[in-house]
Amino acid sequence: MMTEKEKMLSGGLYWAGDPELVQERERCKELLKQHNIRALIPNAHESLYIQSPFYCDYGYNISCGENVFINANCVFLDVAKISIGSYVLFGPAVQIYTASHPLDYMIRRTLEFGRPISIGDDSWIGGGAIIMPGVSIGRRCVIGAGAVVTKDVPDDSLAVGNPAKVIRKLN
Repeated sequence: MMTEKEKMLSGGLYWAGDPELVQERERCKELLKQHNIRALIPNAHESLYIQSPFYCDYGYNISCGENVFINANCVFLDVAKISIGSYVLFGPAVQIYTASHPLDYMIRRTLEFGRPISIGDDSWIGGGAIIMPGVSIGRRCVIGAGAVVTKDVPDDSLAVGNPAKVIRKLN
């Protein structure tokens, strides 16, 4: 039988109130207070820069390549993997949500699930953008400020709006 953490990591329905997960979120909050990025996000290149405040659920589900910059007030709900390439820029108040909830209200009362998110090399996510569960953003993309990304964005694309739409290809 799978633990609640194993269910969470596999994308299945899980109980977020599980004592192990509660303890790990509390550890994450403490590391955030200390701004101990190496301990908080062990799967990141040493060049990762995060402007505080920064919020996440676990930290260990976030991986980053080289020279990633995360501006102030970003929220990364990492119940599933968040994979970030190299040379990626995040404007202030970007929100990345791998966490989601069932549509059935009875299941939603106790269980949730997550879908991984990936962001390719050399992308720029504008301030206030929201990336929804399960989305992949390709390499060399620009996501406009305030965009709500609900679908995959192919390489070399400029996507804006709510919901975000690709409005042109980039050179």
